[in-house]
Amino acid sequence: MSRRTDRIERDRRQRVRRRAVAIGVGVPTALVTVVTVVATLWTMGVTVPGASGQTWFTVQKTAEAHYTPTPGEPVFMLAVGSDARPGQTGGLGDAIHLIGVNPEAGKATILNIPRDTYVPIPGYGTEKINNSFSYGGARLMADTVGQLVGVDIAYAISTDFAGLTAMVDEMGGIDVLVPEAHDDSASGAFFDKGLNHMNGTDALAFSRNRKGFTDGDFSRTQNQGHLIVSTLAQLQKENTGAVGTVENLAILGRHTKLSGVSLGELYNLARLGLSVPASEVRNVTMPGTAGNAGGASVVYPSGADGLFADFRRRRGSPEQLTRPNSPSGATRRSPRSPG
Repeated sequence: MSRRTDRIERDRRQRVRRRAVAIGVGVPTALVTVVTVVATLWTMGVTVPGASGQTWFTVQKTAEAHYTPTPGEPVFMLAVGSDARPGQTGGLGDAIHLIGVNPEAGKATILNIPRDTYVPIPGYGTEKINNSFSYGGARLMADTVGQLVGVDIAYAISTDFAGLTAMVDEMGGIDVLVPEAHDDSASGAFFDKGLNHMNGTDALAFSRNRKGFTDGDFSRTQNQGHLIVSTLAQLQKENTGAVGTVENLAILGRHTKLSGVSLGELYNLARLGLSVPASEVRNVTMPGTAGNAGGASVVYPSGADGLFADFRRRRGSPEQLTRPNSPSGATRRSPRSPG
């Protein structure tokens, strides 16, 4: 009797194990199939309930269609913030940041370019650089910035007021070490010097404030770069490893419009961005001289040639130009500042 009982129990356990294996294989396979179908539809532009949300960003390939980043080689990306309000299209590119990532060195640099920089825009003559976004979108702005600095920009990431606000709110806010106090009613920026926890509205105000500073747009664009580094630091702190990358990509995917960029490229870009510690990202503002052109206030990129050359030579990590994440404006006017 005991042998029969043992056999029955052994058969029962085998059935349970087979069922568990079937579930263990079947569920992930089903999930992968569903995700693949959803991802395919999404990249084709089909709105998928639960997979599509408010667009925060547009990620566009600005390099040739066949371009694929070489592992270990530097990648240059352009981040553009449009001044378009909710319901508006186009707008000026008022936040302009060239990001060079050097995965081999484990370093990156954010090169902040003031919106009033007076440069040649391909096909339109010499104008303020922010006009290039309204003329030809992210692609023309990438061509303009690439021509100015002397690098080939592979991708452009653009957002607007609503996109920035929504992203920061969904993250639960971000911690920003504010380098100097803000007290500006025009932008709504009121922050004490030191650590501030910002929601989406706060982050937008922080990135827009210029009237509260004697050097106006130089401080504003530096602070915008500082906000990017702070966001990266928080993402790295809260989401680590491969699982964290996938989670970040899932959030990004729900709110991103792709133009010439595959899901694989988007995933690799997310991994690339998260692979460089925030402490190794340098925040550098282009030096320049305020002037006037045709009755408009402009910025001439005087003294910037050395910075651009070093940015190219060091493949996106010009280490001697500034301290990591420097919140000060020491690099705005002289590309050879100490530190």
